[in-house]
Amino acid sequence: MYALTNCTIYTSQKILNEHAIIIENDLIKEIICNENLKKHIKCIDLQGANISAGFIDLQLNGCGGVMLNGAETEKTLEIMQATNLKSGTTSYLPTFITDADEGIKRMLKVTRNYMQKHKNEVLGLHLEGPYLSIEKKGIHCPEYIREADPDMIHHICQNSDVVSILTLAPENNSKETIQALCNSNIIVALGHTNATYAQAKEGIDNGISCATHLFNAMTSMEGRAPGVIGAIYDNNIYAGVIVDGFHVAYESIRISKKIMGEKLYLVTDATAAAGSNIDSFDFVGTTINYKSGKCTGPDGSLGGSAVTMIESIQQMVKFVGVELDEALRMATLYPAKAISVDHRLGSIMPGKIANLAVFTSDYKVLATIVNGNYNATI
Repeated sequence: MYALTNCTIYTSQKILNEHAIIIENDLIKEIICNENLKKHIKCIDLQGANISAGFIDLQLNGCGGVMLNGAETEKTLEIMQATNLKSGTTSYLPTFITDADEGIKRMLKVTRNYMQKHKNEVLGLHLEGPYLSIEKKGIHCPEYIREADPDMIHHICQNSDVVSILTLAPENNSKETIQALCNSNIIVALGHTNATYAQAKEGIDNGISCATHLFNAMTSMEGRAPGVIGAIYDNNIYAGVIVDGFHVAYESIRISKKIMGEKLYLVTDATAAAGSNIDSFDFVGTTINYKSGKCTGPDGSLGGSAVTMIESIQQMVKFVGVELDEALRMATLYPAKAISVDHRLGSIMPGKIANLAVFTSDYKVLATIVNGNYNATI
């Protein structure tokens, strides 16, 4: 047991000063006034830093010089977790984009093995594809984009305990496919979709509850054609948004935040360049160049991002105009709610898992706590 002291605590419900967080084993035991802190307890002085729930990234292709596609191993997940901690992310969904069935099956086994050994780090797999739209493929390999095979959908459903999100194009998938996934407690997200408003709405009516990287690789909202964006706004579903200054204009994020409120959460969609010093990397057979914070393919199209979660929070405050406590909820509580893990993660409350992030007022991550274990990052 130990206490975290001398900090500003962002619980997700309140902002507290002159309080301490008591950690016992892997749990938050209590939050108490400093005056009630027992003298015998070990204390870690955070020297006036901020502390929040650990950040949760629901879309992460790679970081720290590695990509998940092409390196489907537990070592890759370990590198991604270690890199995440440097920017305050304590839990994440490794994101495996469009690939052959053999690659998906391999990734399911790797994810299961890792999750059995490391609790509350990898929260499941995000399968982004392969049942997408060719017209909105982005960086995804068109030769692997395909119709859903019933046997493969059945296999994915049988492994639903390690699949958290599956992103698909609703116009190219039957209601039976969507409902089968939803009935297996897999969150179905729309993304990389050329759907009309009506097609997106039908998918939502059949169980789609989330959208992948809002605005990117989806039909836009127009006066006579509200498209996927209109369907998201109009149907109160969750959506992740990339706040790196390249994928979405800050003004569009501000407008979306006003419309969507707590349904909008932060994702990085990060790649190998995040948390590393490389200037290029391979993304499923395509060379992606990294320069001045931007990841682009040979044709100039975006190939994921290099932004971290702490940078995303900072940019929400600085450029979008969201208060820090709300920006933190977009990185903690709201993604936790989106994948139904908010009963144990996403806020600082007694009885929840002690996954926490410690950072300064100028957005430098000083430490993380994962399953109660304190890890200094600087």
